[in-house]
Amino acid sequence: MSEPQHEGACPCGLPAAYGDCCGRYHEGPLALSAPSPEALMRSRYSAFVLDLRPYLLQTWHASTRPDLIEPPEPGLHWLGLQVKRATLISPDRGVVEFVARSKLGGRAHRLHEVSEFVCEAGRWYYTQAQV
Repeated sequence: MSEPQHEGACPCGLPAAYGDCCGRYHEGPLALSAPSPEALMRSRYSAFVLDLRPYLLQTWHASTRPDLIEPPEPGLHWLGLQVKRATLISPDRGVVEFVARSKLGGRAHRLHEVSEFVCEAGRWYYTQAQV
């Protein structure tokens, strides 16, 4: 995986430096090993902010993973993430409800989603948004 170039606060909104927060799951010895659905959700949001499409694909469960993720639209600016709730349904299943805000072409956008996660062989994966 290519090395993310990001310094300063983590994009996920937690009060930590990127390298001590989501960055440790993007690269290095803890890569791809987020310890919970919430940690994975936050690291995936940060990966969207930093355009780390390989990480997004690697953390997407094979049963629902697309073949590719299109590059972000030029001018897309992520504004913030709010995790509303993170619940473990069982030791290997969880859900995270969040709101992600962005701006594109002068218009604000808000994505409110409840995402499902599954743990297989000790690794958490995003599966899908609840409908």
